[in-house]
Amino acid sequence: MTSQHVRIGILGLALLAGLAAPATASATGTSAAPPTVEERRLDRAAPQEILRRSGFDTVAPGFARALAGARSYAQAERIVVREGAELWRRAVDRAQGRGPAGGDLSRDDDRPLYWARLGMTREVRGWEPEFGLSATGRARLLDRLEQTSRGQNAIRYPHGEDMKRVLVTGFDPFTLDRDVRISNPSGATALALDGTVIETADGPARVETAVFPVRWQDFADGTVERTLRPHLPKVDLVTTVSQGRVGRIDIERTNGAWRGGFADNENLSRSETVPVADPASQPQWTSTTLPYARIVAASTGRFPVYDNTSVTEIPAGGTGPVVRPDGPTPGSTARAGGGGDYLSNEIAYRATLLRDRLGLHDRLPAGHVHTPVLQFGTGNTDPATGAVTDPEFVRNRLDIIAQVRAIVTVAVAAKDSGPGQDTEAGPGQEADAAS
Repeated sequence: MTSQHVRIGILGLALLAGLAAPATASATGTSAAPPTVEERRLDRAAPQEILRRSGFDTVAPGFARALAGARSYAQAERIVVREGAELWRRAVDRAQGRGPAGGDLSRDDDRPLYWARLGMTREVRGWEPEFGLSATGRARLLDRLEQTSRGQNAIRYPHGEDMKRVLVTGFDPFTLDRDVRISNPSGATALALDGTVIETADGPARVETAVFPVRWQDFADGTVERTLRPHLPKVDLVTTVSQGRVGRIDIERTNGAWRGGFADNENLSRSETVPVADPASQPQWTSTTLPYARIVAASTGRFPVYDNTSVTEIPAGGTGPVVRPDGPTPGSTARAGGGGDYLSNEIAYRATLLRDRLGLHDRLPAGHVHTPVLQFGTGNTDPATGAVTDPEFVRNRLDIIAQVRAIVTVAVAAKDSGPGQDTEAGPGQEADAAS
């Protein structure tokens, strides 16, 4: 998805990695940190209603009480890990129909997890324990909370060779200053599929999922690589998922090494080459190894599915960006992949670059799926006066979740014929140029 896509309301898919836990907390500690831009949105009416109508309004207060009882840094870290993991489990259980719904908000909703997590991070940011807390120690606690509450360190597959392994990722809601009610169907899909088993003609496949933030800095800090690296050599398929264009699903053929600068959930912008380790060997483009032609040809749901081949490049020897409907030309510089120049393109680029650097290009189907924009129902489009949910909104989200599940089923069933075997999509299914 391009920044232009986001400005018209369509998307595309964190952490403070590498911080070592202090042996002991600072003797003097530091003052509490102020809430972030993201956390300050929590006080608006819609987030509070979402939390109340899902029963997740008790999460942050309960977490604060537990944290207040910590008498050492080690105890505080144990509380953070426990409570973060419990939030993820609770959100997954709610989405999959286990336990009480906690309110009248539909179970498929991803927003209670997002807003409850922000309530917890705000508590950590403002906490001033008597034993003192250094800036590094606070950052470590926030990092642990992000990992555990996003399912990033809870990816586990059964032993044995009789079950395939699938890894799917989603994103938080975003563009919340445009409409704070927004949900992200990719995050909802992650909750709906986590730990489930898909039955295919070639046997069962276990799906594990994780959710990522919409923040440039977390990606630069390596949250994607840290989460995916331990699992890519062992899985049979990985697909990153994010929200894309209105009324359609795109299988993104090519990913670009460029950040286009659209503001993230902290209202920060980045216009630069995607920052990765070993930039000297960094390619401008990476490609999907998902079986895109078979996915496009399959009957997966009510939204049309496209093999999106378009990119934006600066041609070799050129000075300005050019849209290429059929993919990049040799020696060109990336300015947008098929999925644009926002974090959805970046997670696809990072995941497929990691696949290639691990020597898995010819073995592992990996790529990106852009879902349709999740739209509210007719008459409920005003962010200032609209309801936080409506029947059409719920139906759209459920249909997107079901179609992504069907796409994953097609993709993992095609695994035995090998990735990269597809050539062209069927007639009438070719991608249009990115706008």
